Amino acid sequence: MPDTLECIVSAAHDPVKPATAPPATMEAISSRRLENPRLATLWLHRLSMIALVFVCAGLGMLLVILPWSPQWSDNHLLLESPTLQTVLTSGFVRGVCSGLGFLDLWAGFWEAVHYREEKRL
Repeated sequence: MPDTLECIVSAAHDPVKPATAPPATMEAISSRRLENPRLATLWLHRLSMIALVFVCAGLGMLLVILPWSPQWSDNHLLLESPTLQTVLTSGFVRGVCSGLGFLDLWAGFWEAVHYREEKRL
């Protein structure tokens, strides 16, 4: 015990010789430093996955429902172009948009179901 106390006192009075921590403490500090970026990266990955699922679900529902609603065909932007209005109100274009919506919904929910995290060592 006197050796440890003497070492601490001499390190405090000698600015050239820095105080050193025991190896166990240094390992604990370095493991905490490594753990924080991993934790931050993990939570950023989780949040980006949640955002992806919500964007895919919202956009997919919009593409499934909107082509069959009156806002799709009775749009003031399409009143100046009757040819474009005819094309967009055809069943084929509406079906393609709805199909893309279902594909978007499927992709979002597939990502949510198949989400896996790395195992910690």
